[in-house]
Amino acid sequence: MINKKTITMAMLAGVVLLLSAFMPKQQEAFKAKNLKVLPKNISKEDLDKVMDGFKASLGVRCNYCHAAMKDNPRKMDFASDDNPKKEVAREMMKMTAKINKKYFQHEMKDGKGLVEISCTTCHNGKSEPVLKSDAAGK
Repeated sequence: MINKKTITMAMLAGVVLLLSAFMPKQQEAFKAKNLKVLPKNISKEDLDKVMDGFKASLGVRCNYCHAAMKDNPRKMDFASDDNPKKEVAREMMKMTAKINKKYFQHEMKDGKGLVEISCTTCHNGKSEPVLKSDAAGK
């Protein structure tokens, strides 16, 4: 005859096995592909913040710089370089970093840092920067 301890252990093992079958699988670590300007080890959260900043600064959506997947045009192929605007964005990021490093990395005499430039500085929510003279003529 089977004793209570054996039955309890068997039931406990069964419950553990049953629950483990329904446990969510661990997600693979995020690894962005084809990063040429941003850090290769950027987290998904930080990358999303950067991309959201671009969208807000230029008033665009992801497909402005990213190409669609060839086999499913409804989805973005974020690693692809097929959209030439992606390379323009990379050059703009380098330009912005260079300007900020040269002119805005110094502390003022009172200890307060200077305001850096960003995409919004020139784009102000538009996909193409609008010059004051262009806006006055329209």
